[in-house]
Amino acid sequence: MRKDDIVLAIAEAFELSQPQAQGAVQMTLDSIVDALVAEGRIELRNFGVFEVRRRAARKARNPKTGDRVRVPPRLIVHFKPGKAMQHQVKKCKQPLTPRRK
Repeated sequence: MRKDDIVLAIAEAFELSQPQAQGAVQMTLDSIVDALVAEGRIELRNFGVFEVRRRAARKARNPKTGDRVRVPPRLIVHFKPGKAMQHQVKKCKQPLTPRRK
């Protein structure tokens, strides 16, 4: 599923135009990003928690050349699903589909 699919589903469910639904979806996503930048954490009840974490510096290898490379520390976004989401996913019986490229 892509963002366009979510926009279409919301537009149909609430009888909105696609541009209106697109604006609502984009505003929601922008608000999540803004909260992560400002607070470092956002908790959406029954969905999950997004949290900014610091990943330590490490040594890695270039897969093509085999040379050792230093990877600097950086910030990443970590997601922990809520119990309601985990429960729904565990009930899912359909096979996983391959990722889109």
